[in-house]
Amino acid sequence: MPATPEAVALAVTAADAADDKKATDLTILDVADLLAIVDVFLLVTASSDRQLKAVAESIEERLRQQDRRPLRREGTPSAGWVLLDYGDLVCHLFSAEQRDYYALERLWADVPRRDPRTGEPAAAPGAASSRPAAAVGSEQA
Repeated sequence: MPATPEAVALAVTAADAADDKKATDLTILDVADLLAIVDVFLLVTASSDRQLKAVAESIEERLRQQDRRPLRREGTPSAGWVLLDYGDLVCHLFSAEQRDYYALERLWADVPRRDPRTGEPAAAPGAASSRPAAAVGSEQA
């Protein structure tokens, strides 16, 4: 069963908040068919510790407006990664180096992607590249 519409909408809201802070390479992975405890992952890249902190704060603020608070927060901007766990949505925020190191797109290569702007299903897994062409922020370099 694919992710719930509520989880997808939450991920799109979080992606929009990250995009507002100029985060790049935003990717939504629909992991609902494989994991019972989470529906979607949002993957985000930030170019500096300061930007990583700003992105995390922006996501938390935007989702707080929808009465959602993270159940758990792990990592630090200085470590190059922050995880925000909202239950049905987990936001993985990375520096470019940490994103390459953890390589979650490769680990979850077979799960469906969703467009970070709309939440609609994106290109099939394994198509052309490991990162979807529709990634938000990829044009902002």
